Amino acid sequence: MAVISLPYRYLERLTRTDRKAILDKIALIGSDIERTEEDHADVEFFPDRPDLFSPEGVARAMRGFLGIETGLPVYPVKPSGIRFTVDPALADIRPVLGAAVIRGVSFDDESIQSIMSLQESLHWAVGRGRSKVAIGIHDLDTVNPPFHYIASRRSRGFIPLDFTEKMTMDEILEKHPKGRDYAKIVKDFPLFPLIVDDDDHVLSFPPIINGERTRVTIDTKNILLDTTGTDRKAVGVAVNIICTAMAEAGATIESVEINGSQTPTLAPAERVVSVKECSRLLGIDLTAQSMATLLEKMRFGARPEGAEKVRVQVPCYRADIMHDWDIFEDVAIAYGYENLQALPPSTFTVGKPHPVQSFAMIARECFCGLGYLEVMPFTLTNEDVLYKKMQREEKKGVLHVLHPISIENTVVRTELLPLLLEFLTLNRHRELPQRLFSVGDVVESCVTHQQAAGVSTHPDADFSEAYACADAMLHELSIACTVKESEDPAFIEGRRADILVGNKKVGVFGEIHPAVLNAFELEHPVVAFELDLRAVPGYPVL
Repeated sequence: MAVISLPYRYLERLTRTDRKAILDKIALIGSDIERTEEDHADVEFFPDRPDLFSPEGVARAMRGFLGIETGLPVYPVKPSGIRFTVDPALADIRPVLGAAVIRGVSFDDESIQSIMSLQESLHWAVGRGRSKVAIGIHDLDTVNPPFHYIASRRSRGFIPLDFTEKMTMDEILEKHPKGRDYAKIVKDFPLFPLIVDDDDHVLSFPPIINGERTRVTIDTKNILLDTTGTDRKAVGVAVNIICTAMAEAGATIESVEINGSQTPTLAPAERVVSVKECSRLLGIDLTAQSMATLLEKMRFGARPEGAEKVRVQVPCYRADIMHDWDIFEDVAIAYGYENLQALPPSTFTVGKPHPVQSFAMIARECFCGLGYLEVMPFTLTNEDVLYKKMQREEKKGVLHVLHPISIENTVVRTELLPLLLEFLTLNRHRELPQRLFSVGDVVESCVTHQQAAGVSTHPDADFSEAYACADAMLHELSIACTVKESEDPAFIEGRRADILVGNKKVGVFGEIHPAVLNAFELEHPVVAFELDLRAVPGYPVL
């Protein structure tokens, strides 16, 4: 989730109220205050609300929630007379372009930091690490329209942002920090995307880096926004969020012509929703008028259509509204979850532990008896952690996430051990020894089962400790097994062993390989153990 820094002075100016009123209510719109400092607060928002990833967006929402300014925000857009051309050769490279002109910008240290932070947050939440959407913000007064989005030869050179010397685009991918970070997105293309002005000056090499020529400073008054990507809807969302945030700060928005079409419009979408359905789902009695009033508090346009329907205008920046139920959720937020009456369930049932959980509890008790502390890693992870850092080949049955929200969450875990090593990385500053375990679900070939894993790190950790832990666990779980030398590359050769039940491998233990320790930035030896709980006698077959 995104943590946004909210400078009090800037936020108060935009919201038109004091910081106490804001901080007392901000959690009620779906946020968590991480910390409050003397001059700012750090607040965490869910990734489904990228419109709140800036002080401007938060101020807009809070003005509605606090009743200072309700209803649909209106953002006038007039044509700028500026146009873009798009090279057809980009069709298989990075084909989508969105743009806008933002005039009358008045930057200070807080507002310029706000727009830069919003840009990076959108790269993460909407752009999937720039692969889906990349955003460029330029000083319009340093270049000459019209502008051209072209497929350029890789040897083309320009001075990238934060550098003083001209570099080719291939050199940027090798030497510039942003080039190294994002080279994987474009490195395999024969031509690179490039935005130039009518004098052939380079504005941007998307999705990598802008040119130094168009650097935005505190003296910038007019901005050219370019947004490139592979998904037209996501590109449009990014344009709308940045434009409306800048409009909240006092700028005016102008559209540009891209291949004959004007963009953006910043017009709201419309839908008609059922009052009865909303009342049923929320468990509260609503009228069309009361529902419309609550929606206006959440900055929607809303008016009753008869007694049973409400016509809703959805702001252009609300990318999270995909179903009527999303609107009903905002009705609940405006009504106040604290005002919903708590009622006992209408049915009564007697629960009992699931058999799978009973075996998991035995494994937990064993680890606790050995002095290990339980942690609960996320179910989603990525191939880099599961396989590359572990020096293992990717399994055939890995379940990939179709539309991951970030590059850190692309697959469902097939092992627990790599995630425990991640925990050790996060706790390097803690005292030793550290002994951690986890018991939980893993998924292979769309089949879910449970595994148990433990790690121990301290200067004297060795194979004997790993063997002792594994032997104690196997004894307590009544698993009749044999042990043979392993070939698992995550462990040191000669200090690793597989656990076999019959001829089937059900677990592994040993000393973690130094290359794996380096990959996880660990300084001390680590011993580890992992077991498939389906090997426990009596484990239920589901």
